[in-house]
Formats: sequence, structure tokens, C-alpha cells
Amino acid sequence: QLQLVESGGGLVQPGGSLRLSCTGSVVPLDRHVVGWFGQAPGKEREAVSCIGTSGGRTTFADSVKGRFTHSRDNAKNTVYLRMNMLKPDDTTVYYCARGSTVGGASVPIRPNEYDLWGQGTQVTVSS
Repeated sequence: QLQLVESGGGLVQPGGSLRLSCTGSVVPLDRHVVGWFGQAPGKEREAVSCIGTSGGRTTFADSVKGRFTHSRDNAKNTVYLRMNMLKPDDTTVYYCARGSTVGGASVPIRPNEYDLWGQGTQVTVSS
């Protein structure tokens, strides 16, 4: 079965850091964009950060620019989201998703442009 597996979430104090990982099980990721989406209770999913096939192109939500970095290791079929200087407003469930199409000149950020989703990992920032 095609599957994306997220890890690295948890409870952290404000100002702390976490590193989220997303690994494809059987699913190849190297020719797809990969995105991290947040979904707060009662809200629609929105892109936190998305990364191009080689890792050179990235997008970030305005709220996380300068604090988060996105990278990937295609040899390990894994992408990483490093989250620094975490704030309580960063608290949400983070979902990893694979883009619907192979390749592409741009990095999509809309949820409907992704077709395979992980089950999410909870990040809670609290003192």
C-alpha cells in the first residue's frame, strides 16, 4: 500500500526546535514536489512549506519565513522540515503530502495539487 510516514512531532517549549521527517514507504518521492500542510481545528489545510524535486526550490508561509527550513534526501526517500524558534501559534497537526504530478517548473502550494497524504504528526508549542 502506498504510504507516507511522518515523524518528529511532539511537545516543545516556545523558542525550541523540532525536525519533522516524511518518508515514502514504497512510494517514490524523488520526482515529486513534497509539501507540509498545517490544519488547525475547524480550519482548512494550508501550506506551511513545500519543496521542489531536487530541493532547490522551496516555499514558506509568511508566518514561518526565517524560522523554518526545508530539505530532502532523495537517496533516503525522505524530506525534512526543521522548525526553529517555535511559537505557540505553530501548534497544529502537520501533514506531509506528495504532489500529484511528476516534475514541473513550479512548486504548487494548494492542497488540491497533492494526491497522497500522511496521517499527520502533532506539534504542540507550550510552556
